[in-house]
Amino acid sequence: MALTAHSTIGEWMNDSTGGPLIRGLFEKTGADPELLTPVLGLPLQQLVAMSQGALPQSVVDDLVRAANGGEVPEDTAPTGWVENITPGRFTGKTVIVTGAASGIGRATASRIAREGGRVIAADISADRLDALKGELPGIVTVAGDLTQQDAIDAVIAAAGDQIDGLANVAGINDDFSPAGETTDAVWDRVIAINLTAPFKLMRAVIPVMEKNGRGAILNVSSEAGLRGNASGNAYTASKHGIIGVTRSAAVMYGPKGIRVNSVAPGGVATGIPMPPHMSEYGSARLAPFQQAIPTVATAEHLAASITFLLSDDAVNINGAILASDGGWSVQ
Repeated sequence: MALTAHSTIGEWMNDSTGGPLIRGLFEKTGADPELLTPVLGLPLQQLVAMSQGALPQSVVDDLVRAANGGEVPEDTAPTGWVENITPGRFTGKTVIVTGAASGIGRATASRIAREGGRVIAADISADRLDALKGELPGIVTVAGDLTQQDAIDAVIAAAGDQIDGLANVAGINDDFSPAGETTDAVWDRVIAINLTAPFKLMRAVIPVMEKNGRGAILNVSSEAGLRGNASGNAYTASKHGIIGVTRSAAVMYGPKGIRVNSVAPGGVATGIPMPPHMSEYGSARLAPFQQAIPTVATAEHLAASITFLLSDDAVNINGAILASDGGWSVQ
């Protein structure tokens, strides 16, 4: 079988031609090919997003040519897991998705729209929202900083009198700093975006859902919400906090027909940038635990988990914290 950009990294590594090419690429950069172990099940193409700009598309194209005698073979269907759309699952529903311009939020917004839902896509990046709307003309986009009340008000106004779902996906990383190093600026920004903004959006949509007698809220937490060795102080606190908010709201509003759940991703190949100045001590302390990640997911993998909990398929699930982490949380 010809190697293509959609062949898995594992298939490339196990191939007599592809393996040396991948190892040679890593040797040029001084990186250890063993770093690929958690992502062996992902397509080679995913390396472009994971590299955060360090690996351009042209490098993947050159690898494909080199593995196939200078030719680019006709691409076959992707191997491994393939997203399967459930037609009509969100027909007649209005769902707000934050962080919708990239990564998990974009994959979630796209899937809901393709399954018939009316999507209110919110993000701070107007340009990326415009690009999303170009692909999915039916969505409604709202650009703004969700740490500001006027942006939250704009999202609720765009949704109107019917809000069936809210996916709080937007979030940022911290600098891996431990408590003794965390600055006020890092703490305030991470908590504002990862915890306060989702809470305020919940507070805004719940009265609408109460009036309609039903609704589903999904808050994205993290592996860092389940353990202390997945990230820094501020991020870990924010993701533990969002689990607390989720459980409290599930208890309070379950009797009113509102389900509130959370998905806790492990490693995800979204290319979300890290802050420019990482804590040296925190990074070194966390490194052995980061290396234990069993597998890295794509944004579409997480969108599958999120949309399940938002959909009526999860009718009897409330207050759940779903570890969508490839088994990292049981290690």
